[in-house]
Amino acid sequence: MHDGALQHDSLLSALPQAAVLVDLRADRIEEINRAAARLLSVDPADPPAFSRLVGRAMPDFLVFLQEIEHRSEAWTRKVRMTDARGGALQLELRARLVSDRLGLLMLVLLDLSELALRAEIAEASALQRAGLGEWKRAQTFFAELERGNQLILNAAGEGIYGVNAQGQATFVNRAAQEMLGWTSEDLMGENIHSKIHHHHLSGDVYPAHDCPIYRSFRFEQVHRIEDEVFWRKDGKPIRVEYVSTPIYDQKVLVGAVVIFRDITERKENERKLREALDEVAALRDRLEQENAYLQETITSERAHHDIVGTSPIIRQLVRKIELVAETDATVLITGETGTGKALVATAIHKDSARRKRPLIHFKCGSIAPDAVEAELFGQMRGAFVGALRDRPGRLELAHGGTLFLDDVEELAPEVQGRLLQTLTDGAVTRLGDTRARSLDLRVIAATTTDPERAVAQGRLREDLLLHLSVFPIPCRPLRERREDIPALAAHLLDIACRRLNRPLPVITEGTMRAMVEYDWPGNVRELRNVVERGAIVSRGGKLVIELGSEATRAQPAEGFRPEAEMQQMIRDNLLACLHETGGRVSGPAGAAELLGLPATTVYSRMRKFGIERAALAS
Repeated sequence: MHDGALQHDSLLSALPQAAVLVDLRADRIEEINRAAARLLSVDPADPPAFSRLVGRAMPDFLVFLQEIEHRSEAWTRKVRMTDARGGALQLELRARLVSDRLGLLMLVLLDLSELALRAEIAEASALQRAGLGEWKRAQTFFAELERGNQLILNAAGEGIYGVNAQGQATFVNRAAQEMLGWTSEDLMGENIHSKIHHHHLSGDVYPAHDCPIYRSFRFEQVHRIEDEVFWRKDGKPIRVEYVSTPIYDQKVLVGAVVIFRDITERKENERKLREALDEVAALRDRLEQENAYLQETITSERAHHDIVGTSPIIRQLVRKIELVAETDATVLITGETGTGKALVATAIHKDSARRKRPLIHFKCGSIAPDAVEAELFGQMRGAFVGALRDRPGRLELAHGGTLFLDDVEELAPEVQGRLLQTLTDGAVTRLGDTRARSLDLRVIAATTTDPERAVAQGRLREDLLLHLSVFPIPCRPLRERREDIPALAAHLLDIACRRLNRPLPVITEGTMRAMVEYDWPGNVRELRNVVERGAIVSRGGKLVIELGSEATRAQPAEGFRPEAEMQQMIRDNLLACLHETGGRVSGPAGAAELLGLPATTVYSRMRKFGIERAALAS
């Protein structure tokens, strides 16, 4: 080490961190303080070539040098240096080009291991007790810096400032001034706590006697703080981590030195990452629920088919679907039970720009009243007894897609009011939550009763009706479009035979005439059930059907039937009845009442035959 390095060597040794001054052109360590010599296991009087300590990490170090050359300063954790004995080190390198000499590099080495951190603190404590080194000469240290020997500390990327025993600033390096926006003249001799450390991020006052830096220069304590704020001159806070260490002069505590780093960007990135992870978790939860809903729909035993018919009524219906599908207008579909309201809703969704997102079907009358809100709006864990986990409602599942509210008049008035508010605000709040989630969905509603009559009866809120009926579409009963029955019956028969694995029977002229003349009070749903039942019982290649009261008469076609066929008939009859009631089992006009059976028996048969109520809504 040459004589010209002695001046800087004393300043290097004043740093609490390991630091070296490297001549890159000569591959020589110009100066090295005791902490660095100990960390790198080198003799300060005879240090090895710097490249020997870099070793196999030289490619990474060259990349690091390019960044330093471009920015004048940089830091990295990618360069895996070794000590002089070949032992691997885990370091963070902070480097800055020393401006007064081309090729001269200032390196601060931070040992990332917890053991090194404890050793550093223990060493600082030992130095304090022993009263050794430059830390005893705080006033001399600051005086030297004021005389112009600030090169090394100003080269450091961390902010560094000193305070005396009264808390007044005695030194502020260039990095600290740049981070804080205060000049050295602004802070020198001033109470620095009142300038940069006076409030918490929350806005609460930060008393000086509670400050770890205060405890450093008053009570001889070393403090490492990982997340606090300093305040810039423009009033903006910056997030910092810092180390405050006491300084002695002839065994007398004279102040402290603070080394800090701006971690605002890192904390902001951590916050964004947390929010992104929360968003991903919420999206995953929603997609899981959405997938479960779609799987349930796929396994439904309802016939999914296109709109069939050539009557003027059907042509007009198709035209309305084409007109409204390409918009996001709210649609209200009206019509008797079984006229195909769900089919129209599906056609609108499939022709819309939202076709790649799900169509979520909510049968308003098939959910128990006390469970409707949780199903529709979602829930948070613990919102009510039985709410064991967070779960999105149908409104959230339809985000980006379409929500089909079937039998909307079956919702309780208070639920209708909350639904209207949610649709108006474009945001939904789960039960038990305070955070509103934004919604982007299209709403299609359906009712089996005349909307004006439902309003008059108090079953449908008028303001909700006005919101929903932007584009009304009526679905006409079969008796008003009898010319569609032949094509529709043939279409339904083909679907039923393929699903039931039955041969396709012929529909005779007499059978077709009977179907055309029948009034079909259950409309397409009743026609589907009759055709499906006929596909099961028909023999001899011709379709045999039962219309109206004929369906209840005993069939003398054969003397007996196998048990498997009887069970199939029982299942099909139960399924047809449940389709007729839209999945409703108990109560007025429920499946139990229509079949003349106790509700418990109907539920038992549903479990036996594997029939799910959720799959019956249509």
